Amino acid sequence: MRILRLWAPVLAAALAAGAAHAAPLTHAQALKALEQSDTGARVTGIARLAEIGRMADVDRLLGLLNDTDPQVRALAAAATWQVWSRSGDPAIDKLFARGLEQMQASALPDALATFNLIVQRKPAFAEGWNKRATIYFLLGRNEESLKDCDEVFKRNPKHFGALAGAGQIHLQLGNAELALDFFRRAVEVNPNLEGPKEMIPMLEELLRGQRPNRT
Repeated sequence: MRILRLWAPVLAAALAAGAAHAAPLTHAQALKALEQSDTGARVTGIARLAEIGRMADVDRLLGLLNDTDPQVRALAAAATWQVWSRSGDPAIDKLFARGLEQMQASALPDALATFNLIVQRKPAFAEGWNKRATIYFLLGRNEESLKDCDEVFKRNPKHFGALAGAGQIHLQLGNAELALDFFRRAVEVNPNLEGPKEMIPMLEELLRGQRPNRT
């Protein structure tokens, strides 16, 4: 699951800036750019990895979620989603794009059918499970959504979107301790998640009030 946010304009701006260079960075150059002190270099490297990055690169992008520059942090999160959304199989990626269009059009039954196909044909693709978890959540099918979140964690334990989404479901179900655990785990991976960050102290206070006083 994910907390919906439009990353495309942010990435598009970074890619446009990178287009001013004579040639696009190679994969190795993009990774090296992430280490540079110059913010523009890091931005260019992130934008290139959004295009060609692999799952093995995600930990490098996640590391930039603690960057001192807010643009770098935002772009690193956006690029992470982009990498997660590539299955490595053109036919599955085509189905995935169709499913996203159906979700954006609020055609949830059609989107569910599409992501059912994706998880059947490419069960190793964590983002297929994550998107189906999101659809189940939107349909109010919380238990099925949580089961799909578990499938995401088996394949991508650092998926901060699924962690935050599972926390949101447990919050709705009244499972405060589980919600707090998932929100903490999500923020540990991505400290820029405002919703979970706001909920953590509120849930901590709630749970303190529920504990019996010891004399």
